[in-house]
Amino acid sequence: MRNQVKLFTLLQCFLLLFTAAFSLGATASASSQTLTNDVFWKDTSNNPIYSQGGHVLKVGSTYYWYGVKYGGAVTYYNNPTAKNSDTSFSAVTCYSSTDLVHWTFQNNVITGATNGSTWDADWVGRLGVVYNSTTQKYVLLTQYAGPAGSGVAFATSSTPTGTFTFDHVQANITNVVTAGTGDQTIFIDTDGKPYLVFSNAQGRSHLYVAPLRTSDYLNIEPATNVFNSSLGGREGNAMFKYNGVYYLASSDLHGWNASHAYYITATNILGPYSSEAVMNNTDADFSHVTQTGLFVSVQGTSGTTILFGGDRWSDFAGNGIGYNQWMPISFSGTTPTLNSLSQFNLDAAAGTWTVGSGNNYARNPSYEADRVSQIVLAGWTNWKNVTTDPNSNIAGGHTGRWALQQKSSAAYSASSYQTLTNLPNGTYTLKAWVQSSGGQTTAQIYVKNYGGTEKDYAINTAIGSWTQITISNISVTNGSAQIGVYSVANANNWVKVDDWTFIKN
Repeated sequence: MRNQVKLFTLLQCFLLLFTAAFSLGATASASSQTLTNDVFWKDTSNNPIYSQGGHVLKVGSTYYWYGVKYGGAVTYYNNPTAKNSDTSFSAVTCYSSTDLVHWTFQNNVITGATNGSTWDADWVGRLGVVYNSTTQKYVLLTQYAGPAGSGVAFATSSTPTGTFTFDHVQANITNVVTAGTGDQTIFIDTDGKPYLVFSNAQGRSHLYVAPLRTSDYLNIEPATNVFNSSLGGREGNAMFKYNGVYYLASSDLHGWNASHAYYITATNILGPYSSEAVMNNTDADFSHVTQTGLFVSVQGTSGTTILFGGDRWSDFAGNGIGYNQWMPISFSGTTPTLNSLSQFNLDAAAGTWTVGSGNNYARNPSYEADRVSQIVLAGWTNWKNVTTDPNSNIAGGHTGRWALQQKSSAAYSASSYQTLTNLPNGTYTLKAWVQSSGGQTTAQIYVKNYGGTEKDYAINTAIGSWTQITISNISVTNGSAQIGVYSVANANNWVKVDDWTFIKN
């Protein structure tokens, strides 16, 4: 009996120690939250987040995220099968968070109208909010076209989540070649001074930085022309600062579609700026199928993480699931690299991040990066034994607008593949959605060059509707793998592939 009591006491001690250790582990891990892209984000009440073309303002330990809710965003969320052109202004939304992952809806700080009043606007977008300590007002700036005129509209509130009251519209900015702005965002420097970062309205080839009037932030002061593009317009203009260097980023003039991310740098916010470069890792999937939208500087106890907030205008471009794709940026000296991740863990308190366990390592997996009908697709390499390439994207994907198709009017052999590098070694699962005419000598999804024997999944039988296939137990031992689709086919045989995932177990 005495031994049983001793054993019971030891078990109790063990359980107490285990519970304490588990609690400490839970506390530590609780500060690191998982952010997942390629989905429609929801707030803490499980309602869809509607926030596009916006800005994140930190007040104390709380982040406030402002953006626009458009009529078409609701339509596409409810039926994400076709783009629409409904840019009607519903509201400026405000969400709050302390970890940049879990967002609580606070208020529609501006609500659209239909009665011909100020907010019965033709366009509202590309906005930002800044706090003026002299007036003790939060000042919102947004592109605006409506009953009050066209230009940059100003509105104010006594609280970050209160209703903002319209003040006025500034139609012209001194030193700018056109009235109004092309695209714009607010940048707040480390000394607290705010600037409007923007392009000109027509052509958008001129980039500007302009301070706000110090006394009340209710006027945009004369602008400095910091860069002129000779290679076409630049939109999606946004800025961040890292280790004393200013980075002004922008996108191609692709409208609602995805783009490379370009950037110029300077050690003085008004210049001179460097020549333009494409941000590393934004060409394989056009910035994770987004346009530059906003940046968040996450300063913590262990470092600083810059978040790239990409706008995926899927409601108006039809290019996939989700409106907001946020990803961390890495630096080698002053050279930034976008980490195109479908999932990562963010510790906002520490200012650090890690790759998420559910990250999809395939690039441009849904073929939405390319915008238009093309043969050579971003992130993918083609091979064929005939003059005309059987590989191309085709409208009507499993999700979004596009899928890959292999088809030719003559007998053909062809493959489309991508080589994944810098993979953590371990066991992976490959999945893809497929359709097939059947009748091919060979048609297969495959994975090879991962340190083991090639694995294939045959799709040379008729598959009339989208069907997901799975290749499991892929033991990567060399940090890389090649995934692809390969066909040896008769004339007019075809396969379609969409929505690849390559995820570590």
